Amino acid sequence: MSKYRNLIAGTIAATLITAPVVAGEYGLGREALPEEVAAWDVDVAPDGTGLPAGSGSVEYGEEVFAEACAYCHGDFAEGVDNWPKLAGGADTLDHEDPLKTVGSYWPYLSTTWDYVNRSMPFGYAQSLEPDDVYAIVAYILYSNDMVDDDFVLSNENFLEVEMPNAGGFIIDDRETAEAHFWNDSPCMENCKDSVEITMRAMVLDVTPDTE
Repeated sequence: MSKYRNLIAGTIAATLITAPVVAGEYGLGREALPEEVAAWDVDVAPDGTGLPAGSGSVEYGEEVFAEACAYCHGDFAEGVDNWPKLAGGADTLDHEDPLKTVGSYWPYLSTTWDYVNRSMPFGYAQSLEPDDVYAIVAYILYSNDMVDDDFVLSNENFLEVEMPNAGGFIIDDRETAEAHFWNDSPCMENCKDSVEITMRAMVLDVTPDTE
């Protein structure tokens, strides 16, 4: 028997052996176990859904932040080199070069908690306990002058924290507001009598020198 036929025979045999244990419409894999789903189901919604029980103080948060976060974000969440600044930027969103931080831009505190919990520290994601995450978030709030130094953040008072830019976002209504721009039969060729360059991307230097 040739190597090709051996390969085909082996594949068929493997399929027959595994067929009884696979699941799904295409006969691949199996149903995820409850504990496997729970390991991924860790997101936190703006209304607090998904928050685990726990708490953390600004004082303890300063210690954890210094150990796990300061290398990139600075001792006071001011950012190091090109790493993100987490504090500052108040009243700069209408400036030509706004500073978008947790305090100046983020509308929901849940975004901060969720991001720290799932993605930080860099290189050691999901190594923090819930109390550590609460403490870090409390310290970030303190660094943005949003809470006092004796503040303790918990799942019970989480929604009481008011984010300065909570009202700075609007619902995306383009589906209705821009419906008049849509066309069921868009033009695909020869749509204009002539085409001319009206502006050049000088900064990116991507516009050809010659027309």
